[in-house]
Amino acid sequence: MSLRIVVCVKYVPDAGGERGFTTDLTTDRESTDGLLSELDEYGLEQALRIVEASEDDVEVTVLTAGPGEAKDALRKALAMGADKAVHVNDEGIRGSDVLGTSLVLAEALKRIGYDLVLCGMASTDGAMGVLPALLAERLGVPQVTLLAEVSVEDGVVKGRRDGDTASEEFEAPLPAVVSVTDQSGEARYPSFKGIMAAKKKPVESWDLSDLDIETDEVGLEGSWTKVDSAAERPARAAGTIVKDEGKGGKQLADFLAERKFV
Repeated sequence: MSLRIVVCVKYVPDAGGERGFTTDLTTDRESTDGLLSELDEYGLEQALRIVEASEDDVEVTVLTAGPGEAKDALRKALAMGADKAVHVNDEGIRGSDVLGTSLVLAEALKRIGYDLVLCGMASTDGAMGVLPALLAERLGVPQVTLLAEVSVEDGVVKGRRDGDTASEEFEAPLPAVVSVTDQSGEARYPSFKGIMAAKKKPVESWDLSDLDIETDEVGLEGSWTKVDSAAERPARAAGTIVKDEGKGGKQLADFLAERKFV
């Protein structure tokens, strides 16, 4: 028995750099370095653990939609242990919201072929967290989201979701879409051997025409949601210093009460 896993990953601006918007209020991806979204690494880690735990033939493909630089994210994923990659690269995708992105990825998944789709819990730039559900809807398959533990056995994906007061066990027949949280297990670092091997692994590049998607279905003009306005965060104001000369406690209480914190 063989198992086809596709991990959806995203190339995002480095959270440690300066982040902002362009003149059309889309994310500025030129002014800072990009990288593989940390939260997507957890999805890939779970895929690789399934490979290690399985006695069957398991193939892991990483999929992304983004600019030319997004290939860097794919190369890291290949270095971590994925077998091959698919890059949907088309200028028409620029500015797509999560609905447009889900359309592109869903059509790519249909073309790749899959048994299990793995995603992170959210992207570190948009942070909407709804892509896995949209993919499941477009593909017409079950979704099991926000798992802290994942396994596959006899054509069924199983997992555990941890809440504040309880943990729940889920399972769904394959094919299915699964998302995992940052509590699912720390992602491995690429080894030197993995980095060298990644250079020889196949990376396919597709555009919208390969997926039979019209440009007006995606991109900024095809988005269902848009940013209306954006402004820089105000500079941090000077704080209030309370000198304790015997009445510090009362001054602190008054300060909190005035601002309705207590």
